[in-house]
Amino acid sequence: MKANILEAIGETPLVRINRLHTNPQVTLAVKLEGNNPGGSVKDRIAYYMLRKAEEKGELTKNKIILEPTSGNTGIGLAMAASVMGYRLVVTMSEKMSSERRKMLEVFGAELVLTPGELGTDGAIMKAREMIAKDPDRYYMPNQFANENNYMVHYETTAEEIWRQTDNKVTHFVAGMGTTGTLMGASRRLKELNPDIKIIGVEPYMNHKIQGLKNMEEAIKPAIYDSKRLDEKINVSDEDAFEMAFRLTREEGIFAGISAGAAMHAAISVANKLTSGFVVAIIPDRGDKYMSTDLFCAERCKRRRPDCLLTENLF
Repeated sequence: MKANILEAIGETPLVRINRLHTNPQVTLAVKLEGNNPGGSVKDRIAYYMLRKAEEKGELTKNKIILEPTSGNTGIGLAMAASVMGYRLVVTMSEKMSSERRKMLEVFGAELVLTPGELGTDGAIMKAREMIAKDPDRYYMPNQFANENNYMVHYETTAEEIWRQTDNKVTHFVAGMGTTGTLMGASRRLKELNPDIKIIGVEPYMNHKIQGLKNMEEAIKPAIYDSKRLDEKINVSDEDAFEMAFRLTREEGIFAGISAGAAMHAAISVANKLTSGFVVAIIPDRGDKYMSTDLFCAERCKRRRPDCLLTENLF
């Protein structure tokens, strides 16, 4: 029995992709981070960052946790804060899905919404402004610069992948947001096997893929080191949306938009190989995107004649 819900974080399943990829010489699998209790890969970093901050004395009961988020880290922090007994304030772009906002509110987080046209950068700037005005009131984990963002993936995610693939993983694919997953997993996987290739998935400029960043137009995370990537693959909005839909319809994996981007890139990697074991991170589930264009009936019917959506869900 787990002592609390936070102990259920991690050890997410690795699942083979069958219909979307049929090359028998290459294994393509996805790690389902949506199976974490808060519904995303960000549960890992949220609890880890808070735990480490407590250990260092940086986070005490008289402080309010403050963090900018595109949604998933905020939800992970809200879940952890509710268990650990902290108050949480999150800054977030008003363009993020209503499901994410509702989940944050249900967990007890206080939301400060920022202009949609500024994206996640607007949320970052607002959080910096708030903590500059009252530094003694807040503790900000600062996922974009916190080494514990990537260390949790060094200690857990990479180790799980290595074990789950029987030490056979050859390529690791993940989306580029805070880049914590890539920066941490790359460190450990390269130690285990220097020949493993690390592939970052980046949207094009002016994209609509929630949770991902184009590094040319966004505030670069301080933890990001481009030299840790062997390759970077750009994915369009349409390809990400289409692949997220196909993951559900052809593999039964209900995934979000950034998962579609990662899957599109992973398939392109696998298609170029004559042998190998490709692992892609599916960062969350589709539940948080029901109000977005991913499940827009008109868009769905344009993409696929077999679409059964008859009306927009929200």
